[in-house]
Parts: sequence; C-alpha cells; structure tokens
Amino acid sequence: MTTKREAYLIVDIGTGNARVAVCTVDGEILGIKRENVQYESDHRYEDSIYFDPNTLWNQILRLAQQALVEAGDVQIKAVTATSQREGIVIIDKAGNSLLGMPNIDHRGRKWEKDLQDKDLVYNLSGRYPTSLFSAFKLVGVREVYPEIFEKIDSFMSISDWVQFQFSGVVGYEHSQASETLLYDVEKKVWSDVLLAQFGLSAPILPPLKDASSILGTITPVVASTLSINPEAVVVVGGGDTQLAICSMVPSANDVVIVSGTTTPIIKIVDSYEKDDEQRTWTSRHIDQGSFILEANAGVTGLNYQRLKEIFYPNEGYDVIEKELELATYSQCVASLGSLIADEEEPLTKGGFIFNAPVSHQLTRGSFVFAILWDIACSIYENYKFLCAVSPHHESYIWACGGGVESRKLRQFMANLFGKSIKIRDTFRQASVLGGVFVCNTALGVKQAQPQLLEEVHPENHEAFEKLYQEWKSARKTFKQVGA
Repeated sequence: MTTKREAYLIVDIGTGNARVAVCTVDGEILGIKRENVQYESDHRYEDSIYFDPNTLWNQILRLAQQALVEAGDVQIKAVTATSQREGIVIIDKAGNSLLGMPNIDHRGRKWEKDLQDKDLVYNLSGRYPTSLFSAFKLVGVREVYPEIFEKIDSFMSISDWVQFQFSGVVGYEHSQASETLLYDVEKKVWSDVLLAQFGLSAPILPPLKDASSILGTITPVVASTLSINPEAVVVVGGGDTQLAICSMVPSANDVVIVSGTTTPIIKIVDSYEKDDEQRTWTSRHIDQGSFILEANAGVTGLNYQRLKEIFYPNEGYDVIEKELELATYSQCVASLGSLIADEEEPLTKGGFIFNAPVSHQLTRGSFVFAILWDIACSIYENYKFLCAVSPHHESYIWACGGGVESRKLRQFMANLFGKSIKIRDTFRQASVLGGVFVCNTALGVKQAQPQLLEEVHPENHEAFEKLYQEWKSARKTFKQVGA
C-alpha cells in the first residue's frame, strides 16, 4: 500500500483571478487551477466594483476539487489563504457574507475630502489615506447602503474571510490589517483614534491573528465537500505581497519587486519608518517584528496581461520575447496608468505615442515593448522614492511574480537600476509558495530552500537613463491630456 503524500491546500485570490493549489511540504505544486474573479459595477458610485462572496466561495470549492483531482492521492495537512490587499468582505451576525469589495473598488472616493486629519492617519496607519484602503469602502457602504451597513457584524480581508469559510473562525491578520486605515502599524493594534476619524465603531473589528498561527480545524461540511482530511488545520496566511516576499527568502535591507497586477517595490526594515512627504507605505510583515516599506507603481502587470490578450491571444510568452528582440525604442512610447509615489492620483488617461504616418516598422511587438518599458520606468521612478526614505546599497534586487516572466522586462529593470535583477525558482507562483512557508512554520516543518534561477546584469545604464527621461516627457503629455 502506497503512503499518501502530505500536502497543503492554498487559496490565492488576486485582483484578476482566483487560484487554488495543492503543494507538497517542500514546495512542489501537484495541482493548480485558476479562474477569473467575477466583478460587477455599482453605478451608484463614481468608481465602484464589487463581487458576490458566495459566488467566489463556490468558485474556490470548485477549483479546490479540480486541483485535488490533479494532485492525485494526497493527505491535506493544512489549508491557508492569501489575497490581494485592501479588499474586504462584510458578514452579518449569522456569518452570512453580504458583500465583497476588491482592492480596485473606490466607492469611498467621494468622502475622502471629509477626512479631518490626514496627517494623523498617515502617522498611525503608515499610508496616505485614499479610497484604495478598506475604511473608505466601509464609509461608502454606510453612506449609500445604510440598510446593509446596519447588518454588518464584522469585516475581514479576503484571505481572512476565506479562512473563516474553511474554519468558522473570524480573524484579521496583521499584514492585512495594515491596509485598513484602522490599524496602528507601529503598535500592532486596532486604533480607537483611527476608528473615530472614520466614524466607525470597534465591534466590527475582528480579533487580530498572527500569520503562521493555527486558526482552527477545517469544518466538517467543507472537509466532506472536498473529501479531504477532517483533521486538517486552517493556518493564518497574509497579504499576497508579504507571502510572495517570503518565497524569495530575502535578507534584511534587500529590495524585492513583486510584479503582479500592481507592482509593489518593497524593502524589509526592522523599525517603523515613515516618509516626511507621505509618499511611501509602511506595513507589518508576516513575522513577529519586521515591517515592509513600500512604494507602489500601481496598475502595471494588468496592462501587460490585457495587451497580450489583444495582440497575442493564442501565443505564449516565448513568442512575445522573440518578437521583442526586433522592436526598438524609437518605434513607440507608452504610458498606461501607472502610479508615481509623489502623485496623489494615478494617470487616468494613457496611450501610445508613435510617429505619423504609421511606419511599416510598427508591429504588435512594438506595443508590447513599449508597455514593458513603461512598467520598468514606473518601477524605477518609485524605487527612487523608496531609496529617499531608506537608502538601498546592495548591488542586486530580487524580483518575483508573473510580470517578471518576461526576460526583456528584467533586462530593462537591470539597465535602469544599474543593479542586477535576481529571480529564484519560486518566482512564478511566489504568493502560493509563500502559503507553503506559513503552513510549514505553523506545523514545525523544515523549509526547503529556493534556488537562484537567474541573475540579469545591467547593460549600458547611461543610455537607458536618457531613454527614461524621454518616457517621463511622454508621461507628462498624457497627464496634461487627463487634467
């Protein structure tokens, strides 16, 4: 009789898609399934997108069943979740899920101006307050749907809500709580002062939970539905950026670029560092004492993904990379909605600039080339703000996430930064493999060490600095168009 392989079930809810993976304790992915998250627009707000939590939960169960079939004969020892940050789900007293609001939901934007003391909020929460963050989503519900707001018993990050669905235990993990504007990042507690700023009350705040702690045991109903071990424990995960960082195993003071739908540029620090000009974010990491200092380039990878769907719907990334070798900088320049740390608003108008009449040299590869260059420049611009707050002296930068699948993007970044770009063999599914990390920590299992996969060295940094200045001019043009 063969012994079942011990494995973990890991749920990863990104901005674009939901993934469920089955992984061994040493990080081998035995099965992984994904589908796009289904969003709806709410036209009672200027810019609001929501999801039905019950639809998402059924999607998670279906993907889990498929991933388990793909994985074969396994014994699930633990379940955990990670998710996009800033997204939340609200529940009522009976535990019913009422509404899901993703990170891209800005229903609270209208009420940003009503916040009295933005400096106070920055100093305690570690981020300049905007409608991206969870407190404003709750304000938006209160102002437009008071009947729903009155039913709220609690709210959770999406990953904490997934763990609640598996275990029946309500909680909010510290790295995710950092994104609410209701959490004192330095003191590691919910803040009555911040609650008062938003007119919210403490009873809706769940107990805070440490990442890698055991939340509870999987409910009999879910264990039966998935036909998995009824004694499997539910482990507290965390924000997808933090879990992705863990899979890179960086050292203190390293910088990590997490290239997904958005692109956070992260530095791990051991104290609560803030920016006098309020351009960066400071959050809790998933360990007990570390912080992450962050500048975020905003929507980047999502643009690349959508352009791939338009120009390369049936081709793989290898075809794109081959065609990129034929493109040059003179053919096309792009600026497509990135966020720069010293700007209060992201670019709302974007596009491509190329010579008229249209040149015979302009190809689909030219457009993808331009968007990768736009992403690289946006990351570089934000990295400089990060360094202004906390200098970075190492000669290399770690990168992970689906965006750095492109070697051309990695080369662009190396050339701009004048530093080598390193990736590990965990880079593609970094947040999922971060889930393995937290489960191993919770169960006392020794971690397998990821290996260095590639290091891209800089070339011709001075020439790329000039091209970067041309990109800044193009971006300024689109900013004026959107004004």
